[in-house]
Amino acid sequence: MIFTALSLGDAWMIEPERIQDERGFFARTFSSEEFRTRGLVTAIAQCSVSYNRRRGTLRGLHFQAPPHAEVKSVTCTRGAVFDVIVDLRRDSPTFKRWVSVELSAENRRVVYIPEGFAHGFQTLVDDAEVFYQISTGYVSDAARGIRWDDPDLAVAWPAADTRVISARDLGLPTLAALERETRR
Repeated sequence: MIFTALSLGDAWMIEPERIQDERGFFARTFSSEEFRTRGLVTAIAQCSVSYNRRRGTLRGLHFQAPPHAEVKSVTCTRGAVFDVIVDLRRDSPTFKRWVSVELSAENRRVVYIPEGFAHGFQTLVDDAEVFYQISTGYVSDAARGIRWDDPDLAVAWPAADTRVISARDLGLPTLAALERETRR
């Protein structure tokens, strides 16, 4: 596996090293030993899949609040997505900065998302599927999110003829509104 540090501290892109022959290829996408040597979380408490029928489907930006904050490893197993992570760690030098990576079934990249980050994606094709490995179980009371179009974050999402966004995600607050709400 090839580990490339992303511009947001503690976040990584992981690319499998393919061993190819006439049958196809074989590649590792996870190794607890290689993760541990880089100080990455190796616990996997839950795996999830997100299937998305239409191009332009946008999910996010989601995270779980402490003490249920989660680490995620995310990959696209079908189609292609524009994947975004946002650093929400107030004490981080990259607080409120975001980075994007194209994940696809073809490139098989994995994004390692540490605790304290929001995550979202927009599908680039119909019938896209995203696979998650998550360090802790889902706790509905800890589920949070911020608006995909928060002007303070200014994520440069790809243009889309039509965006498919859930009512829940459309109702998410901006980061500033969420911070005001949590101070109360």
